[in-house]
Amino acid sequence: MNQQRLPHSNWTPDSWHRFSALQQPVYDDLAELESVLKRLRRLPPLVTSWEVEDLKSGLAEVSEGNAFLLHAGDCSESLEDCETRTIVRNLKVLIQFSFVLIHGSMKRVIRLGRMAGQYAKPRTADTETRDGVTLPVYRGDNVNRSGFTEDERRADPLLLMRGYERAAMTLNFVRSLVGGGFADLHHPEYWELDFPTDSQRARDYRDMVQSITRSMQFMEAVQGTSFRDSHGVTVYTSHEGLHLGYEESQTRSVPRREGYYNLGTHLPWIGLRTSQIDGAHVEYFRGIRNPVGVKIGPELPPEQLLALVTRLNPDNQPGRLTLIHRFGEAGIRKALPPIIEVVQRNRLNVVWSCDPMHGNTFVAGNGIKTRRFDDVFGELVGAFDVHCEMNSILGGVHLELTGDNVTECVGGSSQVGEIDLTRAYKSAVDPRLNYDQAMELAFLIAERMQSNRRGK
Repeated sequence: MNQQRLPHSNWTPDSWHRFSALQQPVYDDLAELESVLKRLRRLPPLVTSWEVEDLKSGLAEVSEGNAFLLHAGDCSESLEDCETRTIVRNLKVLIQFSFVLIHGSMKRVIRLGRMAGQYAKPRTADTETRDGVTLPVYRGDNVNRSGFTEDERRADPLLLMRGYERAAMTLNFVRSLVGGGFADLHHPEYWELDFPTDSQRARDYRDMVQSITRSMQFMEAVQGTSFRDSHGVTVYTSHEGLHLGYEESQTRSVPRREGYYNLGTHLPWIGLRTSQIDGAHVEYFRGIRNPVGVKIGPELPPEQLLALVTRLNPDNQPGRLTLIHRFGEAGIRKALPPIIEVVQRNRLNVVWSCDPMHGNTFVAGNGIKTRRFDDVFGELVGAFDVHCEMNSILGGVHLELTGDNVTECVGGSSQVGEIDLTRAYKSAVDPRLNYDQAMELAFLIAERMQSNRRGK
């Protein structure tokens, strides 16, 4: 790779090697790993620099309150789930969720899917023990496999290639769908989910779409023309930039643009466990031209936030940095104000996004990891309230959800209980909202945004 140095910077795509890198897998054959990474460097990019710049411009609008960010999708994608049915369902719920938010807020919604690359996950421990047997922990399908055998838990470099290929297939299919009329408001039946649901929010959604469709038909009849631009939407991709060797392999210089872009995704983010100011992840992220996100939680003291934001966004560019706060329903109202105060006092340009999922995880009585719907919504309410009280802008939400009819989170109008968790728990890592829970949350958020818009 061309290691041309950036102006006024000592950063290169591989400068992170000089820093401590946490949450990296241990490979038993480094020559095999380097061979795979070398091949990945030669493969075509998954996204383009102009798509990345378009997203950055959209996020600048979010930071000013003129648009809203919907950042949602799978907790951890599976290579096995790179199939038509799964991709279509997840795209459908993302589009439906976004239309509910648009209807409530009357704002443009930036759709950012946790898709086409969300194959690596940070873990609390390096190993897992079952019945006296200790093996490396499962770190996502880019690294190893979820089955509990020595061979399945081996860090396999070839999985990086499989992850790249599945990401390319997913992105190609998504682009074909959204560019070919999949989200055409004239044909909402294209993106209706194919399993029956009779929840109140599902009925509300169908009523809303019918109302929009009738309004469009009326305006087309009055004007004697068609809303030709209404058939397509833009969906950007995002994943946690955890595996630094893989991320470096996707980092490219492009003609007529300064610097380097990570062209494996539109927006990579840094997780809570890898956001150390002197760590390898922050070093890598500070040099790429993409918009980036960083998770912040109670572990990050407000006085350290300034140094982190300054390092990741030294030019204070609007749209460059999204702060994804995750404090939990019980801690949001106390922990968030000092963080906002630091940003306001130093006039930092950031996009504020609320992740109400990760701070509300608990283990049910049957030993299964889950989340309560009421806690998820409660943290969102707290975030809206705090930002409003401090004259700040909550610009987005970051959610783990699926279009599948799973039972992984408890509560909501569908009344999933702890006893139901064993019925359809499919996530290999963290629990996700199912379709009914996601749509209920979409309407609740939209109602809150509509109330804010009316000044109530």
